[in-house]
Amino acid sequence: MLKIAIQKSGRLSEDSLKLLKDCGIDLRNVKDRLRTESDNFPVEVFFLRDDDIPQYVEDGVADIGFVGENVVYEKKKAVQVREKLGFGKCRLSIAVKKSDDYSAVSFLQGKKIATSYPVLVQDYLDKKGISAEIHEISGSVEIAPGIGLADAVCDLVSSGSTLFMNGLKEVENILQSQAVLITGKHLDKEKEQILERLLFRMQAVKKAKNNKYVLLNAPNDQLQKIIALLPGMKSPTVLPLAEPGWSSVHSVIEENDFWNIIEQLKDNGAQGILVVPIEKMIV
Repeated sequence: MLKIAIQKSGRLSEDSLKLLKDCGIDLRNVKDRLRTESDNFPVEVFFLRDDDIPQYVEDGVADIGFVGENVVYEKKKAVQVREKLGFGKCRLSIAVKKSDDYSAVSFLQGKKIATSYPVLVQDYLDKKGISAEIHEISGSVEIAPGIGLADAVCDLVSSGSTLFMNGLKEVENILQSQAVLITGKHLDKEKEQILERLLFRMQAVKKAKNNKYVLLNAPNDQLQKIIALLPGMKSPTVLPLAEPGWSSVHSVIEENDFWNIIEQLKDNGAQGILVVPIEKMIV
């Protein structure tokens, strides 16, 4: 049985459980539980503080963990990132008061910086040749400049609204982060096989979220131009319609290219365009 550590509560917990569900893994009642097992897949799930997950994985108490990259690199435990999970995206950034005249990282020389990520901040300052005083605090980092505790902060940022509401502006990005799957240095053969099965399912779910299934009607005299816009997984499926001179074209479009391609399809005569979400995608 593969032992998985996920965040008990917080920004990654819900998405981690949803990913397991999307992978077809049924978990017994998870509410107010510290551990649970699946009835249809050989995994056991531990619900832990996110900061503790790398340590549990390093020690072998858990075989794998779902945790933010920021925590992995802050804790510097003997674990490896096996898969990026595509959710929990954020950035670790330095912010200063809106009124500060900030033009370069040299502004931080000799300043006080409040953060919950002292290791990452120190590494960044060392690379930039900056000497600053780091104050490690566990929460409410944003209020530190306002109460005179620090000149700047370094914290996780998603939309930036929390910084804005506290009179701060983002000036330096230290790390782009998202949820990742980590493993210890060694898994036995049986657990590695279970992990490979799990990764196969996860990758199918991730590919599905990043793509759309498209069906459209195309005039035959424009068919080759339309096909050129829709490479699909191998090539589009083309079927004749009952109406002469027209064909039905089925294909897959990546989310990032979606609107640009749809506009080009219309410009080339495509009609009746249907866009359908994909639940799973195996390539």
